[in-house]
Amino acid sequence: EEEERSRSRARLTRAVPMAKEKPRKALQELLRRPGNQLCADCSAPDPDWASHTLGVFICLNCSGIHRNIPQVSKVKSVRLDSWDDVQVEFMAANGNNVAKARYESKIPPFYYKPTFPDCQLLREQWIRAKYERKEFIYTEKQEPYSAGYREGLLWKRGRDNGQFLSRKFVLSEREGALKYFNKNDAKEPKAIMKIEHLNATFQPSKIGNPHGLQITYLKDNSTRNIFVYHEDGKETVDWFNAIRAARFHYLQVAFPGASDVDLVPKLSRNYLKEGYMEKTGPKQTEGFKKRWFTMDDRRLMYFKDPLDAFARGEVFIGSKENSYKVLEGLPPSTQGNHWQYGITIVTPDRKFLFACETESDQLEWITAFQKVISRPMLPQEYAVEAHFKHKP
Repeated sequence: EEEERSRSRARLTRAVPMAKEKPRKALQELLRRPGNQLCADCSAPDPDWASHTLGVFICLNCSGIHRNIPQVSKVKSVRLDSWDDVQVEFMAANGNNVAKARYESKIPPFYYKPTFPDCQLLREQWIRAKYERKEFIYTEKQEPYSAGYREGLLWKRGRDNGQFLSRKFVLSEREGALKYFNKNDAKEPKAIMKIEHLNATFQPSKIGNPHGLQITYLKDNSTRNIFVYHEDGKETVDWFNAIRAARFHYLQVAFPGASDVDLVPKLSRNYLKEGYMEKTGPKQTEGFKKRWFTMDDRRLMYFKDPLDAFARGEVFIGSKENSYKVLEGLPPSTQGNHWQYGITIVTPDRKFLFACETESDQLEWITAFQKVISRPMLPQEYAVEAHFKHKP
């Protein structure tokens, strides 16, 4: 009798892993289906988590965001957690492509769809917009960023004192501008930023706030930086998408023949590269000074401090067809103490000398410069180049 009991226990012990193994194998098969090989929310490769209430396969990072909305999404590890047959059947009936068709059916073309390199705030608000607020099923929920007009308070960093103060901002497509006011009842805005020259990019680590947004515009053809945030992450992302919407509608008028595919990449841009380098002056006899550099499309700007309102200087980076080159190292005649890893930018008029602290920094900057130089110049970029040449 005792022997029979031990045989039964052994059979049960073998059966339990097999019961777990069957759903796990079924899930592995589902992961091979088209659409399921990338995270449903940020497109990271090889997702190994899933929401068994939404029927989507997601990556580890997005699963953390899903955990914060348990009323909508419940997550499990595909490999480590136990699954029952009903849950597996639900995943089989749904999957990423089915969920996209349901939850992303009415995304406006200007809306920024984040991917895995984007900041936490963008990814979190994208996931909440899709599944919690259902913004892309019901278009009336898109009003905060699609109405063509937006008004509200943002914390703005003071240009001179560095303090964040509450300021009223107004975005108007009809006026073609984003304005801000130093006082809520002020008649005249402190600044008028034309939608034509407006850019917004998330900079949480640089600004020191998880909702930090950097807004730039051209003032007398020089770049002006404004640093803002809102305590409510949704508000910040709504402002970002409202700016993109305004630029989209401006560009549709400016380029009537262009398709959405042509216009969307122009709505906002992240910087190609940012960081510290050392530079010397035009005579190349002055000492090297440490500066914060930002590569914004073809404008290489340098600042004394990363949060300065205006650049100390800007360098236009053209294309190789127009005799622009990037070289590793510095000319042998270079004077003065400087970091070890040099870069020389050759332009039709002069050479610019920079030095990096590490070899990896040098490689990243050279890659960024080469990316720009290898791209042919657009007709409107020749006018920008001409302006840089005539700068005093």
